[in-house]
Amino acid sequence: MTPTPLLCQIYKSARHEEMFLYVDRTRGLEVVPQELLAGFGTPQSIMIMVMTPERTLARVETTRVIEALKEKGYYLQMPPGGDARTRDLAFDVSASADDHGPVS
Repeated sequence: MTPTPLLCQIYKSARHEEMFLYVDRTRGLEVVPQELLAGFGTPQSIMIMVMTPERTLARVETTRVIEALKEKGYYLQMPPGGDARTRDLAFDVSASADDHGPVS
């Protein structure tokens, strides 16, 4: 069975260079936690893209983005540098404090 392509809106952060927020276009920014948006700054739309497993992205596996879009409606791509897990968890406001320590 062929996966259904997802229409994705991509925003860049006004506060953090090379930080991008991918959202399911049908769900929009409404599903993005306010805490994440506060840290991200005013989202600046840069493009709309059809996401399929065959599409290649520069710094992240497309399947990871698709899974996040299906599960929570957004994916946050952190700037390069440092440990990938640390970068991914830095803005993961959906995780409980028990999983990753206190949320600051």
